Amino acid sequence: MIELYRRFLKGANQLQDLALLFIRLILAYGFYGPAMKKWGNMEGIAQWFDSMNYPLPTLNAYLAGTAEAAGVVLLFLGLGSRIISIPLMITMLVAIFTVHIGNGFAAGDNGFEIPLYYLLMLFLLVAYGSGKYSIDYFLTKKREG
Repeated sequence: MIELYRRFLKGANQLQDLALLFIRLILAYGFYGPAMKKWGNMEGIAQWFDSMNYPLPTLNAYLAGTAEAAGVVLLFLGLGSRIISIPLMITMLVAIFTVHIGNGFAAGDNGFEIPLYYLLMLFLLVAYGSGKYSIDYFLTKKREG
């Protein structure tokens, strides 16, 4: 039984890089819509931020839109995933505490469920990096080799 469990763990460990790839791709896809919405109507987003009493609403609209747009590209490529995940985590925290938390947890009620999941996936990327299927991995191997 113990040997069977060890074999299971060995096989499961082989899936780690694939899991990191899937997390990066789903996050890139998830940030695409909000990034395009912000960049398609930055003035409207800044006004919305202002209505929620964000400090420096225009600057914050550009910062959030830039982080999301850069996140789409960098997460897709697996380039600087640990670095871009940090501003994206901040964006998710701001979204949770200013937009979603008053609606409870459920995504269907515009609650904080989805941004929380994004926050946790981004945290995994900070902790574990992009994985083997990434430009980061290629650049690291080239430098070491």
